[in-house]
Amino acid sequence: MPGGRLTHHERQAIAGGLGEGLSYTDIAGRLGRPISTVTREVARNGGPAAYRADAAHRATTGRARRSKQSPAPATSPTATSAMHGRDPEAVLELEEQFTAMMVGTGLPRMTARVLTCLYVTDEGSLTAAELAQRLQVSPASVSKAVGELEQQELIRRERDTGRRRDRYVIDADAWFRGWMASARQNAMLADFTLRSAQVLGATTPAGARMQDIGHFFEHVGRTMIEAAEQWRQADAARRGTSG
Repeated sequence: MPGGRLTHHERQAIAGGLGEGLSYTDIAGRLGRPISTVTREVARNGGPAAYRADAAHRATTGRARRSKQSPAPATSPTATSAMHGRDPEAVLELEEQFTAMMVGTGLPRMTARVLTCLYVTDEGSLTAAELAQRLQVSPASVSKAVGELEQQELIRRERDTGRRRDRYVIDADAWFRGWMASARQNAMLADFTLRSAQVLGATTPAGARMQDIGHFFEHVGRTMIEAAEQWRQADAARRGTSG
């Protein structure tokens, strides 16, 4: 079944496909599986160069066994799924997929896990202690992860009313802020590389290279800002219509 767990034979087929240099699309087509399933499986088990079918199967079996033996913390998204009529296994699968996708964008795994946890939490905000409990990790790991997410403006910090602790919040504007932060980074890169071209001399090979890079980042940054503003206007119109 497309949504079922991968078998050992399917993992061997994935390893064989990677060895042949096939794309994830081709491997998924052979198996009759979604591309996301293959991508997640490989990313979770060492990546294309290090993927081994036997090791991946043992690791997955071990995770499933531990999951059954160790009940999820009472405050975890999985533990609250039953209250909302959700399938706990489907929620776990969703969390793993989301985390794998975020790792694919370049986020460290722990940072991706924290971001995923905030997204799938109905409250949309958690304290550092709550994150550590839900993810079963140390407070130091959470602290480093939220610091990276704050730097990228994907989450924001709020003071917990009446308590001497902070809450980390994910909201509808999180990706807008993160996108704009990335656009500002592109603008900074454009400015730096264009100035570098002047220092090196625009007619020299190094200067011309820097100038080309600068124009690229300048264009991308400007396009990102325009796209974000267009989305904001469309989103405002949609909310006005639905309201």
